[in-house]
Amino acid sequence: MSEISRLYPLDGQALEPLWREVLGSRLRELRTERDETLAQTAERAGISPQYLSEVERGRKEPSSEMIAALAGALGITVADLMAGAAEYLRRAATVVSGTMIGTAATVIRPAGQRPSGPVALAMAA
Repeated sequence: MSEISRLYPLDGQALEPLWREVLGSRLRELRTERDETLAQTAERAGISPQYLSEVERGRKEPSSEMIAALAGALGITVADLMAGAAEYLRRAATVVSGTMIGTAATVIRPAGQRPSGPVALAMAA
């Protein structure tokens, strides 16, 4: 579990998950839909199975080149991969009665921390 995942929210507020965690979940979902092992997908992408595992668990943030290689290995475009991850972020960021809608693995961040970088771009799309 990433270090930020262990933080408790201030004032009971939960914010969106990290981009790397959402992307990793999406990659794992696509790989398992194809009934592939880590080794099979990693070989086609030109990376180690250990690195792919870390990416899927949200522990590593892959470069744009690595994202493109993984998308190609899974038979999907980078645009479709990002769109799927962005859709998950939109669902996770939907607030109903002060609580987040999403999975039980939603990452908790300190209150008042706003999304930035790729997360903000994906949510704006």
